[in-house]
Amino acid sequence: MAPRLTRTAATGALTLALLAAPVPAIAFATTAPATPTTAQSSTARSLHLTGASNARDIGGYRTTDGHTVKTGVVFRSNALGSLTPADLTALQQRNLRTDIDFRTVFERALAPDKLPAGATEHWDDVVGGSGNPANYLNMADMPAMYRLMATDPGAAKAFHDAFTQIIDSPGASLYHCTSGKDRTGWMTAVLLTILGVPRDTVNADYMLSNQYLARNGTATGPLAALQNTVQQAWLDDAFAAAGAKYGSFDNYVAQGLGLTTADIAALKAKLLV
Repeated sequence: MAPRLTRTAATGALTLALLAAPVPAIAFATTAPATPTTAQSSTARSLHLTGASNARDIGGYRTTDGHTVKTGVVFRSNALGSLTPADLTALQQRNLRTDIDFRTVFERALAPDKLPAGATEHWDDVVGGSGNPANYLNMADMPAMYRLMATDPGAAKAFHDAFTQIIDSPGASLYHCTSGKDRTGWMTAVLLTILGVPRDTVNADYMLSNQYLARNGTATGPLAALQNTVQQAWLDDAFAAAGAKYGSFDNYVAQGLGLTTADIAALKAKLLV
């Protein structure tokens, strides 16, 4: 669906107000998370992009039924607006053909994506897709943001479209938000779970954002923790919210995201070996 650019003024005003307002107190972990044991190879997963520190391959994980998620097919990342010419060359060499942007119109205006030749951009706005202005306030409240991602109709439409774009992509796909940890983190958790990757591995992959973003060093001020940190409790909140609304994760996938049995089969055919 074509992006509704008429939201620009309202979204920009709300986002500016959000950034200017005091950040609510959020309980962040006071100790570093335990080193993941099932998603250990953070360096090996990295795409080594100078302009996107959280860009990585989602492949290489084993599923509960003995398959492996293919590498080189789907990548997750933070924003692509700071990619260098060498980064663009690297993505072109990886046959990146589909770029999926989960950000709001205001985020996109601040830092438009840079894409390699041959890549097509898709805009799947997770927060603004439903047209509810109150959704933007949740971007400074992580538990609320994660519940929104799992229950909001606009978010469901954005994620549904992302899955179908991955299925239809003629080459590799990359999806991202701003930091590559929340909207991107939930998308990855859902995708890996659909593929049959066990929950502890899904959790470990999610928590790797803390390692990748610690190298970033660009976020400062009161929003730095929001931009550079994930907590396991946030992901747990999203899974719990999806279960509470739909009864089970499978129902969330079928009823919330609207993915059919054929869609699931296509994802597995494309991503599992």
